[in-house]
Amino acid sequence: MSATTMPPALGPVKDQAVAAALGRRRKAADRLVRLLSYAATLIGLVFLASILLTLFYKGFGAMNLSVFTEVTKPPGSEGGLLNAIVGSLIQVALATAIGTPIGMLVGTFLAEYAKGSAFGNLVRFVSDILLSAPSILIGLFVYQLLVLPFGGFSGWAGVAALTIIIIPIVVRTTEDMLTLIPNTLREAVIGLGAPKWKMIVLICWRAATSGIITGILLGIARIAGETAPLLFTSLGNNAWSTNLNGPLPSLPITIYSYAGSPFQDWIELAWAGALLITLAVLLLNILARSVLGRGK
Repeated sequence: MSATTMPPALGPVKDQAVAAALGRRRKAADRLVRLLSYAATLIGLVFLASILLTLFYKGFGAMNLSVFTEVTKPPGSEGGLLNAIVGSLIQVALATAIGTPIGMLVGTFLAEYAKGSAFGNLVRFVSDILLSAPSILIGLFVYQLLVLPFGGFSGWAGVAALTIIIIPIVVRTTEDMLTLIPNTLREAVIGLGAPKWKMIVLICWRAATSGIITGILLGIARIAGETAPLLFTSLGNNAWSTNLNGPLPSLPITIYSYAGSPFQDWIELAWAGALLITLAVLLLNILARSVLGRGK
């Protein structure tokens, strides 16, 4: 028989029993992993739901008009959280106003001017360290830098600590959003004769607006509930005060102080303040997702 008429070589004969055993083993492993995944998800949801339900139950029970119209008062008095709310708004607003442009400019530098450079890698490394650093370390750093040399706690020190926290968040978001813009768009703009700064400001920033805004909102949500850095910087104040040169009240510090108090009315105010922060963070996250969704 010639080579052209020889039958093709046959592969090894499939053992149906071995194949069935392997199939059963794979299906069993798949069911086990799926069951463990469902169980882990359920456990996480149960804990999250229990925390939120407890917070909403106790927070809404302590919520009334005086929370928003009265300042904190001694135990047994009809006090509220007005001074703490205003103090938090001032510090968060100033930190956002200072940190956002710095973060955007640094992120733009990393994405547009420092690609592959050693200095850019160093800046990115430092930014990543700040992004993952415990906030209490930032509070201690600002304490050594602005509190001890100037002889006391101040709202400006609290603003500085929150600014350091929000900057790396905006840096990472801005760099990531600008990196996603295709280079062909940049080449087209440069090809029309536009300078690079105008290409960045009018084209790249505009294309990445939704992502950058999302990062800013997430940064605001992060610093709105920070307690540790404020303990070492602005300290807190139970009286009405908007003076940034002295101790400034804030909602996280008030919650921290009142939650461990032996007075029931202060504990109820702590629950009300915790609910306010939770709702604010939830609203910011929903807003960030909606902005990102519209951008896509």
